[in-house]
Amino acid sequence: MVSAMRRHVIALAGAALCCTLVGCGIQMPADPEGTTERVEGGTVRVGVTANPPWVDVDGSGEPGGTEPALVSGFAEQLDAELDWSVGSEAQLMQALERGELDLVIGGFHDDTPWTEKAAVTRPYTESTTAEGTAKHVMIVRMGENRFLTTLETFLFEETGS
Repeated sequence: MVSAMRRHVIALAGAALCCTLVGCGIQMPADPEGTTERVEGGTVRVGVTANPPWVDVDGSGEPGGTEPALVSGFAEQLDAELDWSVGSEAQLMQALERGELDLVIGGFHDDTPWTEKAAVTRPYTESTTAEGTAKHVMIVRMGENRFLTTLETFLFEETGS
């Protein structure tokens, strides 16, 4: 069992480490690839795969549906433009892994098989399917935790979930 004095010393050391990291300009959570810094005032590269009503792709260049509307609000909050790319789930996940996309949408559920290759947001809404209740998520590049947290905060503020 750890003594009270030892716990106090460990807590102080942890606090000192946090202060040192902040003083060095290190932000937590971090984006190893700098996604948040690049997209703020820049461009969010979004991969979309058709899955109405979540994402409608009609060939006009701008997708429609629930998720593109949310992503447009997110980009506005970041003072960013949007660059849409349409493709299959597999194509978009490969582009995300290569760092060619920042975000992928397409009515994905929280049980998506892509969780080994990418990071998913917390569920931001639910829908009823033939199999039961589906919890919807968006997908970002693995490891870009600050970007993921920023997106999750936005989704929570917009949807309350």
